[in-house]
Amino acid sequence: MSELLYYDLKQAPGVSPSLATHVYRELGRRIVGGLYREGELIEDEGRLGERYGVSKSVVRESIKLLVGKGLLEVRRGSGTRVRRRASWHLLDDDVLAWHLSSDPRPDFLRQLTEFRRIIEPSAAAWAASFGTEAEHAEIEAAQVKMERGEQSIEEFVLADAMFHRGILRAAGNELLLSMEGVIFSALLSSIRLTNSDPRENAGSIPFHRAVLNAIKQRDHEAAEAKMRAHLADTTERLENAIAGMSWRLRGDGKKSGGTTGDDRIPPVRGG
Repeated sequence: MSELLYYDLKQAPGVSPSLATHVYRELGRRIVGGLYREGELIEDEGRLGERYGVSKSVVRESIKLLVGKGLLEVRRGSGTRVRRRASWHLLDDDVLAWHLSSDPRPDFLRQLTEFRRIIEPSAAAWAASFGTEAEHAEIEAAQVKMERGEQSIEEFVLADAMFHRGILRAAGNELLLSMEGVIFSALLSSIRLTNSDPRENAGSIPFHRAVLNAIKQRDHEAAEAKMRAHLADTTERLENAIAGMSWRLRGDGKKSGGTTGDDRIPPVRGG
């Protein structure tokens, strides 16, 4: 699952990005992917301009955008350096998307899932209590699309994402809507790691259906419990996939014994 699908889910504007946007996204992918390590200096404006075929002013604008996301810092006389990961704006849409273009990090995937387990059970309870009939119908429409037999992988993932976004919207708390990027990133990352074709993962459908039924019945306690059960299943499948990796990962998400730019973690069939 690529970052492009993430941007589609976020309904990013279709306007063609500027040269500066192209360059800063490429640099951002390299930083998040670990090609530029924390604390490391990146090339100067001249070399970056030559690499990407752009002017120094375009490079400066790109760097300014990455500074704003916490990935870079510029110090006069010492150059531009990658900041510690703790300083990155990890909930930023671009930063979340760039994780989808790099090797999966088990620690980050776990954190995304843990974040969902904090947010979504309460959101499901509030959706049951406060959601309108129209909002409940949107959740059900996404469920129906998930259960449809003939569809592409992207259509299935989109329906899954819309199911969870519909719950956030029905909860009636606008702050929750800012968390939808975390859910999209977690969904895409987990599917990428646990199952090469999410349509084959029929085991998740009953969990979604149970959540939907509780919400439609306006049973907030059941909705919360069913969402907890769904995310517990998601966590178990994620851990099984991580345990089944064919190589051992260090705690920072890098493969031990060296790496090449073409290496990727192979998908593992989920339950």
